[in-house]
Amino acid sequence: MEKIRLGIIGYGNMGSAHADNVFNGKCPDVVLTAIADIKDSRLEAAKGVFGEDVSYFSSAEEMLDSKKIDACLVAVPHYDHTNLAIMSMKKGIHVMVEKPAGVYTQQVEEMNAVADENPDVVFGMMFNQRTNCLYRKMRELVKSGKYGQIRRTNWLITNWYRSQAYYNSGDWRATWAGEGGGVLLNQCPHQLDLWQWICGMPVKVHAKLKYGKWHDIEVEDDVTAYVEYENGATGTFITTTGDGCGSNRFEIQMDKAKLVVEDGKLRVWEFEMTEQEFSATNQRPFAAIPVKEIEVETDGQHTAHVGVLNAFADKILSKGELVADGREGINGLILSNAMHLSDFLNKEIEIPFDAELYKSELMKRVKGSKAKKDTVEVFEDNSSSYGRV
Repeated sequence: MEKIRLGIIGYGNMGSAHADNVFNGKCPDVVLTAIADIKDSRLEAAKGVFGEDVSYFSSAEEMLDSKKIDACLVAVPHYDHTNLAIMSMKKGIHVMVEKPAGVYTQQVEEMNAVADENPDVVFGMMFNQRTNCLYRKMRELVKSGKYGQIRRTNWLITNWYRSQAYYNSGDWRATWAGEGGGVLLNQCPHQLDLWQWICGMPVKVHAKLKYGKWHDIEVEDDVTAYVEYENGATGTFITTTGDGCGSNRFEIQMDKAKLVVEDGKLRVWEFEMTEQEFSATNQRPFAAIPVKEIEVETDGQHTAHVGVLNAFADKILSKGELVADGREGINGLILSNAMHLSDFLNKEIEIPFDAELYKSELMKRVKGSKAKKDTVEVFEDNSSSYGRV
């Protein structure tokens, strides 16, 4: 195989962005050969961009059976991520799935089981923020052990502002039946993935969610969550799409350092000794641990979506490894499901939780979900942000 023939399933905002990247040569080992979408208007839009160089299909299955692709990228509304990935893997087609991995963990467990049954199929997850040098370096420092254990994690991620026009741009957006959740399922899967990738999974979650607090929507647009880790460390995760001028600050307090990613920088303060050592030996009541800020060197790279696709190609061609194995997508979803379930039941949730109970509670809300009317689909280039979602 000289070049990987890629098909895109879903030519919406994200699908069109990926198609553009491949078609414009940003992925040298990949060639765009097919696009599938159930909406004729989207296929016509794609034809206007790519012309006769690409084949067009009105269903994913038709494209998967066409013999025109070696791999596909799934970029459709959330509920269909798992069944399309499963269909692809069973047909021997490599698959990259846009975040989130799915809507509820039961369906993702099924997808992961099919991946295990088809080891020759490369299965990746589009966690493009794992390519960001700041988070890669932060993870390296945390995992190195030089600063001891994590004591506290805090992520304030409130710069996801969305106006009502955004929610009116698709009939599936911000509905239980169409999307399965709000800011946790749409905007925050990247942060939830990075949070657990860097800090590990918590064992307890207690969350408060507000549904349609800032917008005319069914699902959550404001979240405050508290977690506990196995070693006794605690953490908070606060997010919203309603803050007009939000923040993005990720702080990790460790035994011997404080790490902060904010404003495009990773800052690290090293302690002269661990907090435990200082507390045990210091004799002055109001003394503070001597600290110094150190310079942190990174490789400066953040290859984002293109980097994830190129790594996907490298894995298929046996030249490298994935940025994120598709099976890892379940971890961030466990966190968002746990936050939802905590609020649904108004209690603390232990991880692992009852996946069947979560699905049952979700389906209660899906049953009462109402399709939106008078939506206006808009394709807008927000590729400089975390993703066009």
